Amino acid sequence: MSTASGITMASMSTYAILGCGSVGHAVAEELVEEGKDVLILDADEGRVEALRDQDLNAQQADICETDVAQTVADRDVVLIMSPDVNANAEAVQNIRESGGEQFIVARADDPVSADDLTELGADVVINPSAVIADSALRALETGELEYKASQLGDVIDGTEERMAILIHRSPDPDSIASAAALRAIAASRDVEADIIYEGEIGHQENRAFVNLLGIELTSNEDVDLDEYDTFALVDVAKGGEPAIDSVDIVVDHYEHEHELEHDAAFSDIRPNISATSTILTKYIQELDLNLDQSVATALLYGIRAETLDFKRDTTPADLTAAAYLYPFADHDTLEQVESPSMSPETLDVLAEAIRNREVQGSHLVSNAGFIRDRDALAQAAQHLLNLEGITTTAVFAIADDTIYLAARSKDIRMNIGKVLSDAFGGMGETAGHSTDASVEIPLGIFTGLDTSDDNRDTLLELTEEAVKRKLFEAMGVDSSSSESSNGN
Repeated sequence: MSTASGITMASMSTYAILGCGSVGHAVAEELVEEGKDVLILDADEGRVEALRDQDLNAQQADICETDVAQTVADRDVVLIMSPDVNANAEAVQNIRESGGEQFIVARADDPVSADDLTELGADVVINPSAVIADSALRALETGELEYKASQLGDVIDGTEERMAILIHRSPDPDSIASAAALRAIAASRDVEADIIYEGEIGHQENRAFVNLLGIELTSNEDVDLDEYDTFALVDVAKGGEPAIDSVDIVVDHYEHEHELEHDAAFSDIRPNISATSTILTKYIQELDLNLDQSVATALLYGIRAETLDFKRDTTPADLTAAAYLYPFADHDTLEQVESPSMSPETLDVLAEAIRNREVQGSHLVSNAGFIRDRDALAQAAQHLLNLEGITTTAVFAIADDTIYLAARSKDIRMNIGKVLSDAFGGMGETAGHSTDASVEIPLGIFTGLDTSDDNRDTLLELTEEAVKRKLFEAMGVDSSSSESSNGN
């Protein structure tokens, strides 16, 4: 409700501060500085006189007394800031028992007293010790980041020839974006760098991501690593360590099992953050770089992809990094990346997966046969997750002499990455998260046969039986007794 031009009810709020020690005094000064109407009540006569000498509206009163509730009855907000938590509790109780409906902020000194104050009717409870500790931790984090940024810069500056930024096999958006950011940091220090990947840029969304943003990547088959004198591993922990003897820089949001991490001159591994793109964004901020639009867009998409649009394992650091990147990003390009056209092969794989699906409860497993584009499996698994009643999907197929499997889950009780690890960890390479994961298994482990035109049907039948059985067992489903359904 507006009372005059530019004046609102909020700007006319009246305040009472009960107990004016160092915390209450600091709050009072800030409110008066903002032009607020503040009444201070304190039991110490000398302190009250000192406050009056500062032109503050102060009265002597014991905040434990019941008549204090009437003194502050006309105030909109009551801040109970005494260092005596028991006195604060009595003040809250007296105000509420007298029928006071003011907004009450009360001071606690530990979690137990905080709970007590909340139960008595305090709307907000603050713990100065916790606030100070939080402030100290933020200052420490800022100082540590400043030190780490300087250290990273020193390692990059030591490059005499060229830097190689190695990313994981068949890289995802987080890996590509992080590498692009590190290359931008190197370029700002007049160091040339190449982003080198293994395998293929699969999944149509990833190819669209690279093409639309113009991110230059180099296949490891096209380079001689002897031409580089500085090596960086970026977001590689879940995609297999590159085959190099030494490394200078490691940045990741997963712990590494490889010894290279321990020998690196610079290492920043943060399992408490959900995306490597978040870590690189913090360095971009700390180094105060002019952010190229394509790099900003890539980093924002990397964070969104890794957190499933902030629906999976998102941390405050991921959110603040995304908020920083948002104004610099090209959102039209992001929309194009997120909605790539579906290739004919992907459509064929999806159709085959729909036909061959087997459902046990809310779990769906399907065989897509023989394929050329193994990245179509991930898209098929994601699309099948939209079927009514389905919470977990797994789609597998054969390409060359390997079984490829992609899985997705929206069941918060299931970690699909652990399911695949339990089922196939001793047989092939597993990678992924609680909601999406993949595995590659040598075909001979299940069949003992080599692929040929004459035995394709046999291979498929043996693979399907073994993979489905192990998957359903790892999911906790007894496929022999559960009711199943398929596309027929």
